[in-house]
Amino acid sequence: MGILNPLYTAVSWIIVQFHSLFSPIFGKSSGWSWGLSIVCLVVVIRICLIPLFVKQIKATRGLQALQPRIKEVQKRYKDDRERQSQEMMKLYKETGTNPLSSCLPILVQSPFFFALFHVLQRVSQNRTVGVIDRDLVNSAQQAHIFGAPIAAKFTDSAAKIASLGADLTTVRIVTIVMIVLMSGSQFFTQRQLMTKNTDPASLVGNPFAKQQKLMMYAFPIMFAVFGINFPVGVLIYWLTTNVWTMGQQLFVINRNPTPGSPAFKVRQEKLAEKARKQGKVLLPDGKLMDAAEYEAQQAELKAQAARRQQPTRLTKSQRKARARDDADAAARDAEEGSEAGAAASNGTSGTARSNGSVKGSTARTPHSGARNAGPRKQTQSRKHHPRKK
Repeated sequence: MGILNPLYTAVSWIIVQFHSLFSPIFGKSSGWSWGLSIVCLVVVIRICLIPLFVKQIKATRGLQALQPRIKEVQKRYKDDRERQSQEMMKLYKETGTNPLSSCLPILVQSPFFFALFHVLQRVSQNRTVGVIDRDLVNSAQQAHIFGAPIAAKFTDSAAKIASLGADLTTVRIVTIVMIVLMSGSQFFTQRQLMTKNTDPASLVGNPFAKQQKLMMYAFPIMFAVFGINFPVGVLIYWLTTNVWTMGQQLFVINRNPTPGSPAFKVRQEKLAEKARKQGKVLLPDGKLMDAAEYEAQQAELKAQAARRQQPTRLTKSQRKARARDDADAAARDAEEGSEAGAAASNGTSGTARSNGSVKGSTARTPHSGARNAGPRKQTQSRKHHPRKK
């Protein structure tokens, strides 16, 4: 018993259950019954992989956010590859980021892909597999999609195609069209991710971005090369999963785009326009605020900024006008000080006379600024005006 036999049984069981559901509608040996069964198999698998898809999105964004620090580590240890790898693993561990998380959906899906390939290969060889018995094998061999048996391949000989009740030209046309659609959907999905959901600034000198760009061209070519060896049923499987991925990714881009990406800016513009029609304002953190309240808040912030603003530099004429104003103010202050000094001097003289001071003194009331001159000026005044005997 092979290791993958349980997986073959699980895949064949899912297909048989959906086949029994569609048989009453399209017929037991109809290509639509078997083709839709394969499509439903993809849907079941992809629904189960949604948690991994969410983890993939978080891992991708985490790697984008880590790019500046990754560049710093690469630059610091560019001559020591072993130390560089150690520091990178340490960085991933500290931030809880796993580079392989972005590849998880493909890795987990691969066993189911190979299981389906094996099941259809056994059907084309007229052999039973899993829960597909002899009667179901005969039914599957008669099933055609657009004239091509679901177990036929592009590389099959004309004799083998004829044994399946089909024409070689028809099989090759159908397989080529499906290979082109499969590769094109893969390319468009990857391109959509890079052009709409990635910050353009993070693409400059970013090794992760270079890897994504390489995958954008490498995967479609790889699918085209290997697709000629895939049975029609496997091409249906892979085309369906690519379309699912494309739609799922488009949903995420529209609803939860990467901050800073073109899709994020478009979404913010739409939300801002919608908020404006409702009389509200969209804040940078995604919250809504009433427009009147927002304007009042902004006016208060501008007033605070104006109060904190330093005075502007004056022109030459303004400086002269301010100097004149300062001089006039100083003169008024001096005049007021002179009047106060005169009043004080008169009070002192009266006291001297009452104490028996010499009459007829020629000492005069000091002029403006005499109080600043002090005793020296009073002495000089007495020398010029001697006391009469």
